[in-house]
Amino acid sequence: MLKIMISPAKKMNITDEYPRKLTDPVFLDRALELHALLKDMDPAGLKDLWKCSERLAEQNYERIHTYSPDQALTPALLSYEGLQYQHIAPGVFTDSQWDYAISHVRILSGFYGVLSPMDRVIPYRLEMQAKLKTDKGSDLYEYWSDSLYRELLREGTTELVNLASGEYSRAVLPWLSKDAPAAQPSPSQPPAAPRRLSCITCIFGELQNGKVKMKGTQAKIARGEMVRWMAENEIERAEEIRDFRELGYEFDENLSTPEEFVFIRSERS
Repeated sequence: MLKIMISPAKKMNITDEYPRKLTDPVFLDRALELHALLKDMDPAGLKDLWKCSERLAEQNYERIHTYSPDQALTPALLSYEGLQYQHIAPGVFTDSQWDYAISHVRILSGFYGVLSPMDRVIPYRLEMQAKLKTDKGSDLYEYWSDSLYRELLREGTTELVNLASGEYSRAVLPWLSKDAPAAQPSPSQPPAAPRRLSCITCIFGELQNGKVKMKGTQAKIARGEMVRWMAENEIERAEEIRDFRELGYEFDENLSTPEEFVFIRSERS
C-alpha cells in the first residue's frame, strides 16, 4: 500500500467539528510519556528546549498544563494550520478525499510519532529535532529510533511518497536501507521475512543557472498541493505522481532519479 509522509506544523488549533469518528494515535502511550516529561520542566527549560519567544513559551507552557493527550478531541489533519495544510485544505474535502487521506496520509510528529488524519491530538510544541533527553537517548531521534519505520511496515506499506521536511523524514529514511521485519506474527506463525519499503522523495524547485533552487515557502505550498491532488485523483502508485501539474510544476525526468522526483516550476508560473 502507498503511504504519504508529511510534516506537522508549528501553529495548531482546536476544533470540535470533524467529518469522521476520532481515532487514537498508535503511540498514545509514548505521547503521554513525553507529555509528563514536559510537565516536569520549568518555564526557562522549556523556552530553551523550544527555542522560541517568551510569548510562545508562556502559551505552550499553559497548554502543557491544560491539555492531556488522553483527552484530546481535535483530529490531526484539521489541527495543523501551516502553509502546507492550508493547501491540503482538508476543511473542504469530499467524502472520497477523506477516505483516501485516512488510508494513505501519515503525519510524522516529534510528540506523537506517527499520526493518521483522524487521530485526536492536543496543541503542542515539540519539533523532531528538539534535544529532549529521555531514558532512550539525548534527543527525539533516539527516543523514536526505528519505531516510525516499523509502524509503516506494520500497516502494510510498500511504497512511500516523502513530502516531509528533512527534519522529519530523517526519522524514517535512514531505516530504509536496513532489513526490518513486517508486523509481528502470532506465536503460532513463523517469523515474517524481512522486507523494505521503496521511497520517492519529492523536490519542488526552479531552475536557476542550470541548478535546482528550492525555496522553503514554495516547497511547503507545493507539498500541500501534492497531497490534495493525490487525494482528488486517488493515486495508488508512487510513479503516478509524475503527472502532477499544479501551480505550474512539471516532472523533470532528466533531473530525477528512482528515489528522487524533481518537479520544476516554470518562470511564467
